Amino acid sequence: MAKFVNIVKVKVKEVYKEDYLKKMKEMPKFKGLNSSKVIEIGPNNFCMIGEWESENHLVKARPQMIKFLDTIRPLLEEISPKLGVTDPASGPVIQEN
Repeated sequence: MAKFVNIVKVKVKEVYKEDYLKKMKEMPKFKGLNSSKVIEIGPNNFCMIGEWESENHLVKARPQMIKFLDTIRPLLEEISPKLGVTDPASGPVIQEN
């Protein structure tokens, strides 16, 4: 089965940057999650990338991922009224180099 990737972009309140990074280090290892990375894409702007064994593993882990997100939600700024505090995307890996 093809690997699947999810990406979540967030903006952290400036005073909570270190708290956010600590929480991300403590993120649970969800079943089917092969690896995860946190990337700083700008001042207090981060992107978390998770690589999954399959889309099904990601779908099954969503309730636990939302529970974890609820623990960091107070640290995040609203991106927009439409998006809230996260800008998520996901899809199958179609090419690896």
